[in-house]
Amino acid sequence: MNDFAAGEADTIVLVHGLWVNPRSWEGWKHHYEGRGYRVFTPAWPGLDREVEELRRDPTGIAGVGLREVVDHYERVIRGLDRPPIIMGHSFGGTVVQLLLDRGLGRVGVAIDSAAVKGVLPLPLSTLKSTWPVLGNPANKNKAVSLTPEQFHYAVTNTLTESESAARYERYAVPGSARVLFQGAFANFNPRAVTLVDFRKRQAPLLFLAGEADHLVPPKVNKANWRLQRKSAAVTDYQEFPGRSHFIIGQDGWQEVADYALDWAEKQVPARA
Repeated sequence: MNDFAAGEADTIVLVHGLWVNPRSWEGWKHHYEGRGYRVFTPAWPGLDREVEELRRDPTGIAGVGLREVVDHYERVIRGLDRPPIIMGHSFGGTVVQLLLDRGLGRVGVAIDSAAVKGVLPLPLSTLKSTWPVLGNPANKNKAVSLTPEQFHYAVTNTLTESESAARYERYAVPGSARVLFQGAFANFNPRAVTLVDFRKRQAPLLFLAGEADHLVPPKVNKANWRLQRKSAAVTDYQEFPGRSHFIIGQDGWQEVADYALDWAEKQVPARA
């Protein structure tokens, strides 16, 4: 899992989301390497082990907060000799926004991004998807797993039960409930870790949304995009029809991956 090393130009850093680990990027990593990029998929703190081991022993996941996650990725990125392209999925998209807010990265892509502070829509499907964790305040400092059925509704709802079960077996791990609580209640916390100065951002930012996403529906992505448009930097939005929250791993993910990188390449100087 620890494949990160000092980088160079033409580097992409992929940030995974909650309830998965870097394995969720396995297709994108290989795909982008095939396009000539050096690609790193650092794990969140406590998640730098294989999926099967994390299920057996989630020690190290519980209590990890979003600030610790962002600080970790900042250290990773500052270890590169040039700012990379940063892409993140789900809460990884939130991490991307917070990293750009810190002045890190040449360009960012937020894919089915969890919201930052100030995003107001709370669709019923989002509430249903997160209620297994948020419904019990005692979960706050625990590592909590979704059941296969909960994963199917929240993450892979456009897939068949058997397709979803295969994704669950391959990718699903316990997640830090603290991260979810921090994101969910940010608008009630004046010092929320997801606070962003939207006008300060200088790097271009793209939002990608899945039209059928239950966990972070398009209206949430659009509200986040509108807030980020307060920046003078390029801020774009693209929605993909029929895609679930697992837009990075369901059939046809290559189209999304190519769109993201093609867009990013237009925002940065040509490679030498």
